[in-house]
Amino acid sequence: MNRIAKYLIATLLALFLVACASYPPAKMAGGVLVDSAGMTLYTFDKDTANSGKSTCNGPCAALWPPATPVGDVSGDYSVVTRDDGSKQLAYKGKPVYLFAKDQKAGDKLGDNVKDVWHVIK
Repeated sequence: MNRIAKYLIATLLALFLVACASYPPAKMAGGVLVDSAGMTLYTFDKDTANSGKSTCNGPCAALWPPATPVGDVSGDYSVVTRDDGSKQLAYKGKPVYLFAKDQKAGDKLGDNVKDVWHVIK
């Protein structure tokens, strides 16, 4: 590969990485926080803000999948390390989850489940 081709590939890769890192990992839509696919995001009352961990593991995490950190994780967003070593998005210090029963963007079926799961407003 010649130098020009290598330069072009390196430049395109750099631009791609900058573009990927410059958007927030979630946004407000319809009055609630949603991920990039428009799926509603939730918090769990049993999680402690700024503890750096999630209390929803194993079967709980199957029903409430952890939201994956993508994009610009700064400001109100941070990352926690789960018990299995994977990374999870946090909002204002609390781990963020999806709800497995939400099937399409805009669904909010997990809001107030067992009075401990809540959409993020």
